[in-house]
Amino acid sequence: MGMSDATRQGHRLLQVGVSLFLYALVLGLFVPQFAVPRLALSAHLLAIMQGLFLMAVGSFWPRLRLAPGASRAAFWLLVYGCLATGAANLLGAAWAAGNTMLPIAAGAAHGSALQEGIIGAGLRTGGVALIASTVLILWGLRGPAAE
Repeated sequence: MGMSDATRQGHRLLQVGVSLFLYALVLGLFVPQFAVPRLALSAHLLAIMQGLFLMAVGSFWPRLRLAPGASRAAFWLLVYGCLATGAANLLGAAWAAGNTMLPIAAGAAHGSALQEGIIGAGLRTGGVALIASTVLILWGLRGPAAE
């Protein structure tokens, strides 16, 4: 007997979460080497928190009461949201860019219009994806657990 889709998705979220957490630990070793260390620190801390979040969500994912399409949407929005926001912070740290969207962490670091646009797109789309996935997860937690 095979795993249900929800069990498989939960397991994948655990895998992505642990991988993101490991990435954050390694990234932490190199924070001072980046063009904007404060943004690299932000990327490091974000990856730690999002890795833990994915692990937590993955642990209860099979209990969600979501239709298969909503479950797939929530899964991919969650993964995309975590990766896009972290990547945007990391790109800003590497490019010495990002003060358009991240003025506190980036300080005076301002990249080209293309770089600032890529960072902004990653942060905006990732943020919307995380909000949408969290709303779906909250909806899936209504009532008793799925069978």
